[in-house]
Amino acid sequence: MSLELKQHLKMTQQLVMTPQLQQAIKLLQLSRMELVDLIRTELNENPLLDEQGDEEEGRAEAASPAEAKLEALEPGPKPDEKPQEVKGEEGANEIDWDQYLDHYQLQGHTAPSNRNMGDEELPGFEATLTRKSDLVDHLTWQLRLSRFSEDEERVAMLIIGNLDADGYFRMPLVDGEADEDAVRDPLVRVAFEAGVGMEVAERVLRKVQGLDPVGVAARDLRECLLLQARHLNADLPEVVAIIERHLKHLESKNYAAIARDLKIPVEEVVKAVKVIASFDPKPGRAHTSEEAQYITPDVHVYKVGDRYVTVLNDDGLSKLRISGMYRQALKSGQAGAAKDYIQDKLRSAVWLIRSIHQRQRTIFKVTESIVKFQRDFLDKGIAHLKPLILRDVAEDIGMHESTVSRVTTNKYVHTPQGIYELKFFFNSAIARTGGDEIASEAVKSHLKQIVAAEDPKHPHSDQKIVELLKGQGIEIARRTVAKYREVLGILPSSKRKKYF
Repeated sequence: MSLELKQHLKMTQQLVMTPQLQQAIKLLQLSRMELVDLIRTELNENPLLDEQGDEEEGRAEAASPAEAKLEALEPGPKPDEKPQEVKGEEGANEIDWDQYLDHYQLQGHTAPSNRNMGDEELPGFEATLTRKSDLVDHLTWQLRLSRFSEDEERVAMLIIGNLDADGYFRMPLVDGEADEDAVRDPLVRVAFEAGVGMEVAERVLRKVQGLDPVGVAARDLRECLLLQARHLNADLPEVVAIIERHLKHLESKNYAAIARDLKIPVEEVVKAVKVIASFDPKPGRAHTSEEAQYITPDVHVYKVGDRYVTVLNDDGLSKLRISGMYRQALKSGQAGAAKDYIQDKLRSAVWLIRSIHQRQRTIFKVTESIVKFQRDFLDKGIAHLKPLILRDVAEDIGMHESTVSRVTTNKYVHTPQGIYELKFFFNSAIARTGGDEIASEAVKSHLKQIVAAEDPKHPHSDQKIVELLKGQGIEIARRTVAKYREVLGILPSSKRKKYF
C-alpha cells in the first residue's frame, strides 16, 4: 500500500448565510412593533441613517411623485440598480462608494433646524409621561390615610408588596425551605421578616383586608369570598357553608349534591349561589397596571368596485435615508481617517433600507395571493373561508414555504371582515357531505353559532353538536367537537347550564 497525492475536481452548491441575508431574514419575521423598535435603535446607533421629515417628503412628492414614493421605500439607486463593484484581487467584493453616491440623488435635502420648535420653556417629553396606578399604589395611598403604627406599617407594606395580580396574598416557597404548613402560610414569613409577633401580623392583615377593593389580601378563594360576604352583610348560613365546604360542587354546578349535604331545598341553594355569583373572585384585576395592546395592521385590503386592492400601511414606520452631511463628506474626500468607518456604516445603512423594502414587498405579494384564494371570505364572511396551506401561496408567488411562514407570523391585515393575523387564513381541510371541503376555522364558526343559539337552561352536549353539524353537511367526530370547544374557550354542557 503506497501513499500518494491526488487532485480531484468537484462541483458543489451551498448556501452561504451572509450577514446581509441574515438581516433580511430577521427583518422578515419581526412584528410591526419590533420593526419600529429596531429602526429606532439603528437610527440611534448608525450616524449615516437619517429620518425623512414630513416637509421634506412633501417637497419630494411635489418634485416627482413616482421617485418620492420609491425614495420612501428604498432611498438611493433604483431596486434593479446595483452599486458598481471594484474589480481586483483585494477589492473584489468592495463597493465603489464614490460612484454609488454620484447616483444617489436626494431631492429637497436640508439640514435639520429648530425653526419649527415651540416655546423653549416647555417641559421635555419625558416630563409629561404618566404611569397608571396599580394595586400596590392604590393600597399604599389608603395605608397613608389610615392609622398604623410604625411596626404595623412595616408589616402592612410587606403584605401589600406580596400581593399577586389577582389581589391574593401569596408568597412562593424559596429553595431550601421546608414544605410545612407554618412555612407555607405567608403571614408567618411576613411576621418573621418584620420582627413582630403573629398577633400583630394577624391584626395588620385584617386591617389590610378591610381596604378597597373588598376581598384583597386573601390567602385563598374561600377567604376572598368570605371577606366579601361579611362586608356586604350577605354571610347567611347557607352562603358561608357553600363557600367553606362546597366550592368544587359550586364550580361544577352540582347543586343537588350541595342541597343533600346541607339538607335544604335546591331552590335555597340557587338563591345562595346567586349571592355568591355577585362576588369578585379576583378583586385585584380592577387595578391592574397592564395596558391594552392595540393591533396596528401591516396591510389594508379595500374593496373598490368589484375588486380588492392591497395597500401597505407605512404609518408609524420611519422613512429612512442616507445622511446628507456624511454623504457629502465622503464624496468630497473630507472624511479622512474616518473614511473606513463611514463606509462600513454606509454599507450597513444601505442593506437595512433594502431589507425593509424587501420585507414590505414580500408582505404585499403574500397578502395579494391570500386575497386571491380567500375572495369568498372577503365577500361573505368566515363561514366561507376556504382550506389553504403555505405551499399554495408559496407556489403562487414563487417563494419558499419558510419565507411565507415568516411573513405570516405576527403580521396583521385589515379586511372588510375585520382585522386578522395572516396565519388565520391557513386552515386544514374538513370534508363535507357533498364532496366539498371546508376550513377548520369555518367549522369553529358554525360551532360558536350553535352554542350561541342554544337554550342556556338546556345546553347541547358534544354529541348533539355533532348531529347539528351533520345536518349542515359537516361530518366531524365528537372528540373533534370537544377539541374545538376547548380552543374556543367554550365550557362543557354541564358547566354552561344556567339555573337562573
